[in-house]
Amino acid sequence: MNTFSLAAGNNPAFLSEKSIRAQVIVAPPNKQSNTLPVFPQLSKPGISLTDLRLQEVVKRQSRTNPFAREDQARQKPNFHPSFLEESYERCRKICEEYAKSFYLGTLLMTEERRKAIWAIYVWCRRTDELVDGPNAVHMSSEVLDRWEERLEDIFDGRPFDMLDAALTDTIFNFPLDIKPFRDMIEGMRMDTRKCRYENFQELYLYCYYVAGTVGLMSVPVMGISPESLLSVRGIYDAALYLGIGNQLTNILRDVGEDAMRGRVYLPQDELAQFGLCDKDVFSRKVSDKWREFMKEQIARARFYFNLAEEGASQLDKASRWPVWSSLLLYRKILDVIEENDYDNFTKRAYVGRTKKFLMLPLAYTRSLSNTKLL
Repeated sequence: MNTFSLAAGNNPAFLSEKSIRAQVIVAPPNKQSNTLPVFPQLSKPGISLTDLRLQEVVKRQSRTNPFAREDQARQKPNFHPSFLEESYERCRKICEEYAKSFYLGTLLMTEERRKAIWAIYVWCRRTDELVDGPNAVHMSSEVLDRWEERLEDIFDGRPFDMLDAALTDTIFNFPLDIKPFRDMIEGMRMDTRKCRYENFQELYLYCYYVAGTVGLMSVPVMGISPESLLSVRGIYDAALYLGIGNQLTNILRDVGEDAMRGRVYLPQDELAQFGLCDKDVFSRKVSDKWREFMKEQIARARFYFNLAEEGASQLDKASRWPVWSSLLLYRKILDVIEENDYDNFTKRAYVGRTKKFLMLPLAYTRSLSNTKLL
């Protein structure tokens, strides 16, 4: 599992002491009973767009002219139409192969929008594979430095290959800001050196980098409905929350696999509140304490999905289906963890292809509504 870092994660001035530490209060155990203590809900608030320094991203990506102000010096590359067609076709095939349910959802989008989403997906996947792919053994800070330089070339209209060219064309068609892309790369750097998270705030930052950034990249492409009941800021909040919920779910699904790699992507202070530690994770045994701990972790992931639903229903109607597909699929993963009696050590919470396809009609139905799923 890849960890995407916070660029200012080691800067004590970046976040206030109040916001950087999640406070988890534990109900004292009943000394007259052998039953497990009842724990209150764990910390759910994350970190605002303001503290993540993303207000300017929202502002720049909300402009109607992609070439406004600071971009006026850039010139859109004059790609041959057949070259661009092949570039997007390659992106389409990759998206179809590795994200089938999401890919089917994009087919309802306008041609320009779905091509752009494919290009963004492919860039994110290639970035992810630098750390978690077949060539990850060759990972180094120099590799990530070169990848970031290559990103800057993409934004400047100088793509390295055909897949990069699709993203370059997308950038000149939609007001995409470079910061979420840079943040994802910076997160990869942290993934090479960090494998523990002291509290939920640290974990939230990780989730922002690994998945929240994707939501921010996607909003300008997917578009906001003219009838939206939320502000632009509210839509970006929801996009970020969907990424947070998705990554929290990935973490809970992959606990056993990560443990085999010596990694624990769970808040250390919250493990301790339930009488657990790394040793319990590495033992790969489901206990009553673990079940109670997992119930709270799953509840928190669902909390973020609930928040994300508010924004999913306010996107442009043609863009909602893939978002709802993702929401329902990841919610189902949480259901499967529960069905497995919280054994995410030896059982992978897997949603089969048939169930995925059966969820598509429901996702489509939800995409037609302006209200959240209750």
